[in-house]
Amino acid sequence: MNIRAEFIGKRYGKNWVFRNLNFEVIKGSKVALTGKNGSGKSTLLQILSGYLTPSEGTVIYSNKKADMKKPNAAYIGPYTEIIEEMTVREFLSFHAHFKKPLINIDEMARKASLPLDKFISDLSTGMKQRVKLITAFHFENEIIFMDEPTANLDNEGFVWWKEEIQQLESTFLLASNDKTESSNCMSKINLKKNA
Repeated sequence: MNIRAEFIGKRYGKNWVFRNLNFEVIKGSKVALTGKNGSGKSTLLQILSGYLTPSEGTVIYSNKKADMKKPNAAYIGPYTEIIEEMTVREFLSFHAHFKKPLINIDEMARKASLPLDKFISDLSTGMKQRVKLITAFHFENEIIFMDEPTANLDNEGFVWWKEEIQQLESTFLLASNDKTESSNCMSKINLKKNA
């Protein structure tokens, strides 16, 4: 699925975060939104995913206006919540009621080195992040949006994340100022602060 941004702008009060952004993300490509802190990477990612409305301009998914209820998209960010009262197995099984799994749950857990029968509330922050990432990597998603996805991962987790990114066929958008994360993308859109 292609994503096209036409004259996108976002402001809070009188202050513009960015204005007049025009670009297209082609189906299957991997694109990094880069820039300094405060440049609007996370804001733009949320607009492209449909979670935020732009102050001006339009986002178009394959010739249709953006719809934040798209069932075939995944959004993973620092503020993404998961149900901590469930075990990993219960959570992934629950998620499978909404999206088609690409592999079985045991295989998902093996790939991410996750204990299936442990409660999510008992996992470390990095292991919780792996649970979130599994919902993007191993369930049917046409578009995957990630905001600083490796922030809580250890070296082993980062290697796993990188391997998963390299195997992705979905359209992938990443918001990050981490060069090791963004180096996994084919192209970059660099946002300048207070543009």
